Amino acid sequence: MTDRQTARISSRKQPQQARSTDLVAAILQAAIQVLTEHGATRFTTARVAEKAGVSIGSLYQYFPNKAAILFRLQSDEWLHTTQMLQQILQQPEQPPLDRLRTLVQVFIRSECEEAQMRGALNDAAPLYRDAPEAHEVRAAGRQIFASFMLELLPQVTDAIRTAACDLILTTLSSTGKDFSSSPRSEQEISVFADALADMFSAYVVSLNQPQACD
Repeated sequence: MTDRQTARISSRKQPQQARSTDLVAAILQAAIQVLTEHGATRFTTARVAEKAGVSIGSLYQYFPNKAAILFRLQSDEWLHTTQMLQQILQQPEQPPLDRLRTLVQVFIRSECEEAQMRGALNDAAPLYRDAPEAHEVRAAGRQIFASFMLELLPQVTDAIRTAACDLILTTLSSTGKDFSSSPRSEQEISVFADALADMFSAYVVSLNQPQACD
């Protein structure tokens, strides 16, 4: 990834005043609406500017192109997920397995509630997913979960713990994406999330058995 390519997804500048902050917020809100209504393939800066009620020049003051806007939306979503991880997993008064169950339930519900938006962002991912900024934001969330795994699996080897971390995160992400691709009722979401949490809990308990460390 070259410096030129990296710059293409970076904001030109950060808002310094309330008026500028409001302008950026309006652009991002309009971008969400355009992405939801038209999808990634028909997402353009012109449509965003029109929806936000601003000039294209004003938009370009902060976002050089549509990839920069989409990356901002995605990074905001990743930040939201990271904050959710922190809020749920960094609760030492709760048993680790209880925290894992809560995380699964909240994550699956969130996937279903924001399925249309996340699906559109996934379609747009080729524009930014390999950029260093994207790797940095994703790594923050993974580090939080990796630290939690030390509590969840305190006795196993580092290799087993790393493999378990990969399996749980990959399974949670892929199943959440697949499950939320169709409209779901509250009961369906609850049943599915509980079943997935049961599966993860059984897996963790099995790894914590003495023979798992041999």
